[in-house]
Amino acid sequence: MNPDVDRRLAGLMQRALDGDEAAYAVLLKEVAAVVRRAARGRLAPGIGVDPEDIVQETLLAIHLKRHTWQPDGLIGPWVHAITRYKIVDALRRRGRHATVVMDTVVETLEAEAQEERPRGRDIATALGGLSDGQRRVVEAISVEGRSIRETAEALGMKETAVRVALHRGLAAIASRFGKRT
Repeated sequence: MNPDVDRRLAGLMQRALDGDEAAYAVLLKEVAAVVRRAARGRLAPGIGVDPEDIVQETLLAIHLKRHTWQPDGLIGPWVHAITRYKIVDALRRRGRHATVVMDTVVETLEAEAQEERPRGRDIATALGGLSDGQRRVVEAISVEGRSIRETAEALGMKETAVRVALHRGLAAIASRFGKRT
C-alpha cells in the first residue's frame, strides 16, 4: 500500500473511531478492495478457499479489533497482518489435502470425451499402462460413453469405486503422457 493511501485510510480510521459512520463505510469499502487483491494474490485457484470469504472475515476482524489499531501508526501493515492471519486460518480449516468433487471431475471428463474421441491406436496406447480394473472403467466411460451408474452395474462395482478407478486411471494416463491432473 503506498504511503498516501495509507495516510488517507489512517485518517478515515481515526474519523471512524471518533464516531464518523460515513468515514467508516468508506474505510471498509476501500480496505475490502485492498484485502481482496491480497487474498487473490496469495490464494491459488482451486484450493478450496474463496478470496471473498477472506475479505469478509478480515473486515469482521477489523471491526472487532479496531480499538487495537495505533492511531500514530500506519494502517496498511495492520490490515495486511490481519489478512495474512485470516488466510492462514482458512487454509488450516481446509486441511492439508485438496478435495475434489468427483461428480464435477466426471462431468468435465465426460464432456471432454464427447468433444475429443481418440482414434483406435491412441486409445490402445493410453489404456495400455492401466491395471485391468482401471482400463475397463476408463474404457466404458471415456470410450464407450457409459455413465458411472451403467459402468458400475456392468462391472459389478459400486459407483464410488467406479469414480475412484476412473480418476486414478485418467491420472495415470495424464501422468504417462506428461500432463498433470
